[in-house]
Amino acid sequence: MEFAGAGGGSVAGRSLFAAAWESPHAMQYAIAVSLAIHAIALSIHFKFPEAFTLRMPPQLEVVLVNAKTKAKPKDAQVLAQANLDHGGNTDENRRAKTPAPVLPQAERGDDAKRAARRVQELEAKQKQLLAQAKSPQTVAAPEPDPKPVETPQPVPGTDLAASALAIARMEAQIARQVEEYNKRPRKAFVGARAAEVRYAQYVEDWRQKIERVGNLNYPTEAKGRVYGSLQVTVEINSDGTLRSVQIDRPSGQRVLDRAAERIVNLAAPYAAFPPDVRKDTDILVITRTWTFAPGDKLQSE
Repeated sequence: MEFAGAGGGSVAGRSLFAAAWESPHAMQYAIAVSLAIHAIALSIHFKFPEAFTLRMPPQLEVVLVNAKTKAKPKDAQVLAQANLDHGGNTDENRRAKTPAPVLPQAERGDDAKRAARRVQELEAKQKQLLAQAKSPQTVAAPEPDPKPVETPQPVPGTDLAASALAIARMEAQIARQVEEYNKRPRKAFVGARAAEVRYAQYVEDWRQKIERVGNLNYPTEAKGRVYGSLQVTVEINSDGTLRSVQIDRPSGQRVLDRAAERIVNLAAPYAAFPPDVRKDTDILVITRTWTFAPGDKLQSE
């Protein structure tokens, strides 16, 4: 007995679905339907309106430049703190390796040049003063060469102070040298080969006295067995007192060198300088070669 009614259609549909599911190709149908559904889902794309799209500017490197131009470059390659259009000294595509500007080579300023010129003037003045001191005649000061007048340039205070200190030190040094030269006694050097006429008689009297005292005080330990020659320099003050004695070239025999020094001291004091010698000589320097000769005699050349 079969029942038919409102639910008859549902029962028929379930029967068809159950029949399809129980079919041997049911799994293939299911896979095909699943692939179709996924393909439809993946083909759908979502896109934001253009109003919400962010447009990022092109990225440029930031550098520092050591020059600037009024014109703005049309095609900027980098970002910098100032506009620079066609900068540099080459057409090649290069970039500076350091942002530091190229500094000019340091040169001596006008203040240093003036200081050096002042030092040269002071040195010339010193030579002139020394020449005047050596010469009895007055030396005329050289006339300065005419030079074009230089326009004064402003000089920093620190450079002026340094130049003033350098000039002051140089002036003090020159003044000290001139003072020392003026204080230095006037010496006259007399050798064995040449002597001025006005020194000749005084030196001859001195030589005779040395030989006389030397022969009277000939070293006992050298008599009859030790001989030799030596060079002696003796300095005598204007009043005849002995200033110093020095062995310039030893004899090689210590006994003879000591004897020469002792003889010079025994013969002192000597005669005072004559007036014509004293007027321009404070110290007379006499250099002689002495020989302790066989026969126990002292000879001066």
